[in-house]
Amino acid sequence: QVQLVESGGALVQAGGSLRLSCAASGLTDSTYTVGWFRQVPEKEREFVAAINYVGGHIRIADSLEGRSIISRDNAKSTVYLQMRSLKPEDTSVYYCAAVLTFGGAPYLPTEIRQYDYWGQGTLVAVSA
Repeated sequence: QVQLVESGGALVQAGGSLRLSCAASGLTDSTYTVGWFRQVPEKEREFVAAINYVGGHIRIADSLEGRSIISRDNAKSTVYLQMRSLKPEDTSVYYCAAVLTFGGAPYLPTEIRQYDYWGQGTLVAVSA
């Protein structure tokens, strides 16, 4: 059974930093891209970042470009989203998602429907 568990969400002041983690289980023998999305109430879930299995290809949304780094440690089955210079508009529930790929394919989808598995989310709140 595949499971994704996010952690690292917190209440921070504007300008602060956070590192979110996404720990995967049940995918030990698979290769997969991991994406991060975020959602606030009454709005659609939006793409934040994605990284392919070998980590050589990444994509980051314009809203976080220059303020975020996505990375992964496959030995720990964990993907990280490091965010800095946080703004109140970054307040959201952050979700990670995974989609199976062929090896290290540079597949970096940005649509919700393109992912197979989802975590339950972690809340990031940024105060002004």
